[in-house]
Amino acid sequence: MEVRSIVLGPDEPYELRLAGRGARGYVWTWQVTGDADVVTVAQAPAPPPAPGAVPLPGAPVERTYVVRARPPGGGRARIRFAQVRPPYPDEAPYDEFVLDVEVPAVTGGA
Repeated sequence: MEVRSIVLGPDEPYELRLAGRGARGYVWTWQVTGDADVVTVAQAPAPPPAPGAVPLPGAPVERTYVVRARPPGGGRARIRFAQVRPPYPDEAPYDEFVLDVEVPAVTGGA
């Protein structure tokens, strides 16, 4: 399991790319803990395929997730991504990724 730490300013996005295994029935899920209200997580739309490109059956597909810090900030959140097969809830995740996000508080400005 990989763990990555980042610092985001309020309303700053961060793109995270994770290899998918959809052909094998796996999907990425996520859970936010800590100060969960300082970030949002959303799956980005898949880019259109290149002209003439034909994906190979069973080939991994990269998924992009956008983590965005929410103003006014001032907290730390931990996002645990887990690659699971929904029909088998008791099965251990195939892969996991943890993203620790710090969002500094906005202080008075100019």
